[in-house]
Amino acid sequence: MPGEKQALSNINSLRSFEVIDEAKAALERKCPGVVSCADIIVMAARDAVVLSGGPEWDVRLGREDSLTASQEDSNNIMPSPRANATSLINLFSQFNLTPVDLVALSGSHSIGKGRCFSIVFRLYNQSGTGRPDPNMDPEYREKLDELCPIGGDGNVTGGLDATPTVFDNQYFKDLVQLRGFLNSDQTLYSGCESTKRVVEEFSKYEGAFFRAFVDGMIKMGELQSERRGEIRRNCRVVNAALSEF
Repeated sequence: MPGEKQALSNINSLRSFEVIDEAKAALERKCPGVVSCADIIVMAARDAVVLSGGPEWDVRLGREDSLTASQEDSNNIMPSPRANATSLINLFSQFNLTPVDLVALSGSHSIGKGRCFSIVFRLYNQSGTGRPDPNMDPEYREKLDELCPIGGDGNVTGGLDATPTVFDNQYFKDLVQLRGFLNSDQTLYSGCESTKRVVEEFSKYEGAFFRAFVDGMIKMGELQSERRGEIRRNCRVVNAALSEF
């Protein structure tokens, strides 16, 4: 069942599924059929933030794993790296997440890398103009031009902010300096006044960002599907598929 892994925003980018597999296998040995893959992923996200220097919070548990998957649903839900602030605000509002939640959760890009494939349009043909994004620091753009030349390897990666292995508020400082890697990041500062004010606050006050990020993660983690689910024995397949072998 093609699903979120093959979504346009994730394909050839989202990785390290084996970490979740290892955690699931260890839990199945100790307490089979109790902890869902969905809960493991949420806890792993929290732990990645903490281990990178970010805030800690209690993860509410009890999720079930899906019996189905839909690449189309994922494409409609996953934010595009090309998205502008207005479309992002509208997308998040569908899940009762506010513009503050949007900006705070986008701060997860404080850690990690992005692909050249996601930014070449910004460098060479923003909005079909044949020119680079004007909301980009010239020195930073030259650096990205070297990393992502026209016709280069789209899978080459660059840091999403200046400290891609540390969870801090550098991401927001970079946006203020017009050094956002993705269009969907820079637009939060350059494309909308309501989100710009939040970016400016978080760039100055790391504690405010951390508190808002925790609030947003808890709210997002409580989003539930009304469809029936299960506790998968293997995160890569539904249990019915395993019983066929």
